[in-house]
Amino acid sequence: MTVAILSGFVLALLAPTLQRVADRRAGWALALLPLILSLYFATFLKAIGSGEVFHARHEWVPSLGIHLSFTLDGLSLLFALLINGMGVLVLVYAGGYMAGHPELGRLYAFLLMFMASMLGLVLADSLLVLFVFWELTSFSSYLLIGFDHDRADARAAALRALLVTGGGGLALMAGLLLLGQAGGSLELSSLTTQADTLREHPLATPALLLILVGAFTKSAQFPFHFWLPSAMEAPTPISAYLHSATMVKAGVYLLSRLSPVFAGSDVWIGTLTVVGGLTMLMGGWLALLQSDLKRILAYSTVSALGTLTMFLGIGGPLAVQAAMAFLLGHALYKGALFLVAGAVDHETGTRDVDRLSGLRRAMPFTALAAGISALSMAGLPPLFGFIAKELSYEATLGAAWSTCVTTAAVVTNILLVAAAGVVGLRPFLGQTLPTPKPAHEAPLSLLLGPLTLSVVSIASGLIPAMGVNELLSAASTSVLGQPADIDLALWHGVTPALGLSAITLLGGVGVFASRGLVRKSASCCGRVSSWGPAGWYELALRRMNGLAVGQTQLLQSGYLRYYLMMTVAATVGLTGYALLGRGTPATAWNWFDVKFYEVGLVALMLLATLGALLLKSRLAAVASLGVVGYCVSLVFVLYGAPDLAMTQFLVETLTVILFVLVFYHLPESRIVSETSARWRDAVLALVTGVLMTALVLVGTPENYPPISEYFVEHSVTRGHGRNIVNVILVDFRGLDTLGEITVLSVAAVGVHALLKLRRRSDSGSETSVAGPAPVEAAGMLTQKTPMGELHQEDRDAGDDRRGSSPIREGDKP
Repeated sequence: MTVAILSGFVLALLAPTLQRVADRRAGWALALLPLILSLYFATFLKAIGSGEVFHARHEWVPSLGIHLSFTLDGLSLLFALLINGMGVLVLVYAGGYMAGHPELGRLYAFLLMFMASMLGLVLADSLLVLFVFWELTSFSSYLLIGFDHDRADARAAALRALLVTGGGGLALMAGLLLLGQAGGSLELSSLTTQADTLREHPLATPALLLILVGAFTKSAQFPFHFWLPSAMEAPTPISAYLHSATMVKAGVYLLSRLSPVFAGSDVWIGTLTVVGGLTMLMGGWLALLQSDLKRILAYSTVSALGTLTMFLGIGGPLAVQAAMAFLLGHALYKGALFLVAGAVDHETGTRDVDRLSGLRRAMPFTALAAGISALSMAGLPPLFGFIAKELSYEATLGAAWSTCVTTAAVVTNILLVAAAGVVGLRPFLGQTLPTPKPAHEAPLSLLLGPLTLSVVSIASGLIPAMGVNELLSAASTSVLGQPADIDLALWHGVTPALGLSAITLLGGVGVFASRGLVRKSASCCGRVSSWGPAGWYELALRRMNGLAVGQTQLLQSGYLRYYLMMTVAATVGLTGYALLGRGTPATAWNWFDVKFYEVGLVALMLLATLGALLLKSRLAAVASLGVVGYCVSLVFVLYGAPDLAMTQFLVETLTVILFVLVFYHLPESRIVSETSARWRDAVLALVTGVLMTALVLVGTPENYPPISEYFVEHSVTRGHGRNIVNVILVDFRGLDTLGEITVLSVAAVGVHALLKLRRRSDSGSETSVAGPAPVEAAGMLTQKTPMGELHQEDRDAGDDRRGSSPIREGDKP
């Protein structure tokens, strides 16, 4: 199983190269992989039908109990066959539909990556592995939906799908983690064996609600349904693959997989039945109001997903069997109709049903596939759609809320019968209408998919005993957690379900005949839809973008001082909050054990600091800073660090000398900041100093062991050196030394660049005609001055050295 999953990702990497080599035959060649995988998984049908389950497990993070574990049972087998079977037809179809497209190789790669991701999702036994593949399907579907990235609508649709399903993915991750914590395991096979215990756990309900959000977003349940119709911006091969049998059914798969754990709980029954029923009705109604073939199919898919969700909420053997049968039937006829819609668009240049009629003459094979699939969607015998609909009505008649559920199902199916007529019959019957392109029959690559699915639909309806009964029985057994045998047949006698099917057909024909009147009467829905979930999404997206712009303007002001203030303020706030949360320190500081000379040193440093801030003379301010540095050196002497004291003395002496020499040649400066800004900076500096002091006091025990003993003891044995200071610098504190060297190196590079820039400017000014001439330096306008080069931006901002007005905070440079 692991090799089957990985093979899709490997082939995805090779697909662009293969497309360049094989060109038009690439789609057929790439389709061999899903064909082989389909045959491989089909070999498990007999064993799984007899009750066997296959497992594969690989170590991932064993210390945390995380494994790459996979399971193949009836439910995963059904989905694996759908994923790979549809993958074969879609890859061949894409080669014909997108023939000559310069990015066809990229499309193949994305399709194969998505196929492998879906296969990993349905085979995963570990919750974390399932989530990884879940997110891979969202990511790959984003790439697929936005394949035509030159179009703004395609990019917007891809982003919408990613945001909705990605947001649901975050909720799903939290729900799966809570479920794993409640069950004490991250393996689905283990969790399903302790359903009764899990349902009583206090984390069960929060976990279920979060998981439902993830499943509803993926399977386009109300109110998250709006992303699916907009995803029709993708090319038809993508729509057929993602929205008929794979991605949109991932949420249904997850609900089916977790059904043994949560089925029967009030939250499960109520939420799934209500949300599924509402989505079912809404999708059927909105499908009838569309005129674009793909959008009709998209909304009818939303309705079908709601039906599946509702059946899983109803629960019980009959409802689960109906869900599995309907899932298979929907994949067959909806996949074929999507491919037909693409063929019609490809050969006529339009998907507008109001402009399509009489195509049976020019496209007879396409019309045949469309007719068979439409009749299966309408639920007519001898097609498999009829069997699925009969089983669905039997399930609703036996449900807890039989009247409400059955009525909703009948109304929905009437709407879908009419939609099937609009998609599968309307474009091919009647008088021929002119189309943007002369209509002609589609090539074999575009016909293979819909014709194959139509044949399978007929064969499954006529002879369900040839593997279909066994497959659906195994899938139902996995969902129910107990044996379930399905015996499908076209004729079960005159039953209430048969009567409901007849009512559905008659009602659907009537709605189809009056569809124009229905669409006109529903014209007000366009205004109402702006207040629906799609409108809420657009409003939320605009507000989020506005918030991002405002936040960026606040945080990215362009002033370095503001960046430093925000960084320091955030550090002080968060660290101070953490310190306050610790309460009283474990050891209290003894404030009475202080020597008089220590108090004198502190007082001297404070006075020198105030002098550096308040003195008008720059030389006096430099001298005050020197006093602070010498006092720090004395502190080192008092506490037994003469080497540090000597270094500090030398550095302070050199610093004072350099400052005096430099400032002597600089013009007089003026205070350019406002009084309020200086008070703000003073308060922030004071709070930061207090915080640092508090951190040192809290982090230093009263009897702190001297670290020097450690250095003396291990200098030779671990540092391999007898010069303890050298060992400290290059071994014990090697990274610290490396950082200091890096800082000095960067500073040296900067000084070298400035000196080189000055020499270039000096040589340029010597060749000028007269006076200080402007020169181009590093992309900025500079001018030669007695003090060197002064940027024009600084001159305009009011550099004090040229006698212009001082720059104040808030002025934009």
